Amino acid sequence: MIKGKNIDLRLVTDEDLEYLYSVTNDLSNTGEYWPLMLETKKSFLDKFAQSGFWNDNAGKMLMVDKEDNILGEMNYFRGLWYMPGYEIGYRIYRPIDRGKGFASEALELFIDFMFRSKQINRLEIEADVDNLGSKRIAEKCGFKVEGIKKQASFLNGRYRDIVLLALVKEDYLNNSK
Repeated sequence: MIKGKNIDLRLVTDEDLEYLYSVTNDLSNTGEYWPLMLETKKSFLDKFAQSGFWNDNAGKMLMVDKEDNILGEMNYFRGLWYMPGYEIGYRIYRPIDRGKGFASEALELFIDFMFRSKQINRLEIEADVDNLGSKRIAEKCGFKVEGIKKQASFLNGRYRDIVLLALVKEDYLNNSK
């Protein structure tokens, strides 16, 4: 477990599976910018059985409050095969829990963990250009805009532009001293 001031990050447990399955398949909570995806329960449980949602190529940690109530998730996955790092995603599940600083704190904790525990040099975040909240969280945590990927995402029936933000280890270590 990674302990923060207001939230903690922890791996998924067997006890979390029923709630996680229901919240990740509840499209009314996805928000405006999270992809609309459904997954069968069998596929979801198979993925957990294989790796516990954590391996060298991809992983999921839960954001929990100090009473261990699940607030959201932090994800990482290998992007392009030649990229010396990971892409990161984050999400607060329930609208009532958004805008309270949980994702910012979780991202700060997660960045520190990733750079200190893995032999990587770069983290990336991709967000819809209109997702100003996600962009603000990333920039607050040291990510810099590197460019726009034109029509790189399909969301809600149309192609959308994506902003690419990145943080390299050297910049992170220089700014975290």
